[in-house]
Amino acid sequence: MASQDLPMALEPPPEAEPKYGGFTRFEIELEFVQCLANPFYLNHLASQKFLTNPTFIAYLAYLQYWSRPPYIKYLNYPGPTLKNLELLQEERFRQEIISPDLVQALAAEGIKASVEWHKDE
Repeated sequence: MASQDLPMALEPPPEAEPKYGGFTRFEIELEFVQCLANPFYLNHLASQKFLTNPTFIAYLAYLQYWSRPPYIKYLNYPGPTLKNLELLQEERFRQEIISPDLVQALAAEGIKASVEWHKDE
């Protein structure tokens, strides 16, 4: 019996969410938004001119939904991720992140925060 001969009720339901390379949109956006915690990655985005592209800037604005429940609970490092996502909404920051000095300052700040957090244990 060919699959077109089967009644509709016996066919498997279509995927609720399409997959992109085997991953859901949620998984892809989660992976990307978490990369924003890395100041060196932000510098890379700036060097590739992504941070001057209006479509990409709009995408960064769209990603702010990660700062609200229920999505925030999925972030491994919500502090630096959301801080950098917020900073990326500012044009001045998007221009200045190309500076190695700013990148190093953000990296040092992250390391210091991590050390301070572990001291409390």
